[in-house]
Amino acid sequence: MLHALITFATEEAGHETSKTLFYVCGLLLAAWAVVVSAIGIKAHETFPSSKGQARGVMAISAVLVVLAMASAIITA
Repeated sequence: MLHALITFATEEAGHETSKTLFYVCGLLLAAWAVVVSAIGIKAHETFPSSKGQARGVMAISAVLVVLAMASAIITA
């Protein structure tokens, strides 16, 4: 997927790029942060309930951050 994004950015070099991808990725990251925060506040004593759940939350967060950063670079 990242290769496809870089290829698209290369093809569009010299043209004004749309910031839509960055806005979508940023919105997804912000929404994820709100959801995780709400769950963490509601169930602060038991969240995350297992190591697997903690790793899942961290993995999703990391992927969303990388997507937001990559889209910011691509659409610059």
